[in-house]
Amino acid sequence: MFLCLAFQLSTLVIFLFPDSIFQSSCEVVSKASYEKLKQGVAVRFHGEEGMGQGVVREWFDILSNEIINPDYALFTQSADGTTFQPNSNSSVNPDHLNYFRFAGQILGLALYHRQLVNIYFTRSFYKHILGIPVNYQDVASIDPEYAKNLQWILDNDISDLGLELMFSVETDVFGAMEEVPLKPGGTSILVSQENKAEYVQLVTELRMTRAIQPQINAFLQGFHLFIPPSLIQLFDEYELELLLSGMPEIDVADWKRNTEYTSGYEREDPVIQWFWEIVEALTQEECVLLLQFVTGSSRVPHGGFAYLMGGSGLQKFTIAAVPYTSNLLPTSSTCINMLKLPEYPSKENLKDRILVALHCGSYGYTMA
Repeated sequence: MFLCLAFQLSTLVIFLFPDSIFQSSCEVVSKASYEKLKQGVAVRFHGEEGMGQGVVREWFDILSNEIINPDYALFTQSADGTTFQPNSNSSVNPDHLNYFRFAGQILGLALYHRQLVNIYFTRSFYKHILGIPVNYQDVASIDPEYAKNLQWILDNDISDLGLELMFSVETDVFGAMEEVPLKPGGTSILVSQENKAEYVQLVTELRMTRAIQPQINAFLQGFHLFIPPSLIQLFDEYELELLLSGMPEIDVADWKRNTEYTSGYEREDPVIQWFWEIVEALTQEECVLLLQFVTGSSRVPHGGFAYLMGGSGLQKFTIAAVPYTSNLLPTSSTCINMLKLPEYPSKENLKDRILVALHCGSYGYTMA
């Protein structure tokens, strides 16, 4: 017997054995009344006397770590080394969809009771939770080089290049490579200058959505038991990350020490000096928005900014010079952690443009 349930006034009390927390929690949460879980949860570990909010927080922390435990094959680490994406091969675990549903229940329950979880997901997975379509920029989290290739197709005239691309891709289907059409008849439709944007979007949807659709559906089935779509869709993917995982503490001095400059900027340049003066005066929330704007995540790696990851490995925060034109906003290349900062003529102008860019969120992004 791994667990038992008890009811204490309106609170559901969960008794757990420490050596089987994930499986036993999955069992009890799946069997419990969701209305009862909404009223309140208390957790007590076998052999321990404690039972309060501290123990509940510990329970959510343990489950956060177990959800991304490689032994369950539910999530894989993304290219940045700090965020996680549903594993397209999770079916190696025969109970994977039940566990994805449980993962959704735990995150929904945590959000309902305002408990933070110690997991950061890829931007695309937050979009899936919110029902927001993914785009080609999201591919960088799982395959940065492929994302750059898609960007190249969009940026260049492919009319006379002889690429011979069709509306189909080769993909691994249960260990064998198969040609999968991106739309009906796709194997015989040539990608052209006129339809390339559709091709890029369909490739993105295949890799980022269709490949993990059963996992997404199972997760959302559990999540929506506690947080209905109409409520969660009030937020964007950046706000959802902070709602689930909280506001990190950002050490601006460490950030400044581990920043590189390129395309004409030097550490001593007036624009760079103004930039750091502005950042030092930002609130923690605004610092998080800036970090999200440039790197795609609010998370600072363990060990600090020196260990910031890009699409191809360690990649420090970088500020690149861009020629100034009136009203030009800063932009970013998230797969290489690069802030493209125009050479503004004054500190006031720089501050205004940075704040506008931060509050415009993803609308200011470009890809390297």
